[in-house]
Amino acid sequence: MQAFELSNLIPKFQREKHFYQEFLRPPSASMSLGIYTLAAGATDPQLPHTEDEVYYVVSGRGQIQVAGEDRPVQAGSIILVKAGDDHRFHSITQDLTLLVFFAPAKGTSQ
Repeated sequence: MQAFELSNLIPKFQREKHFYQEFLRPPSASMSLGIYTLAAGATDPQLPHTEDEVYYVVSGRGQIQVAGEDRPVQAGSIILVKAGDDHRFHSITQDLTLLVFFAPAKGTSQ
């Protein structure tokens, strides 16, 4: 079994100053899980991915645009982004911390 505590992961990744940090990828590469952080006022540099992904907003506030549709996000929001959909967070008013689930694992689809 692998188990993680967000209260340990988030401060570690913030100290390392990574926007995205993967922390789980099973040997099967059927999925991956990471933490994505964006500061208030930041520009989200993402490009569409070849995998489906789900965002869970741990903390913060802002907006997300997916395939031309805008939606506010805050702690507790869950967003599905289908493979290939253009998407990005914007109008970030409070630092965003997000759990990101990719299926299959990020970078494994063509």
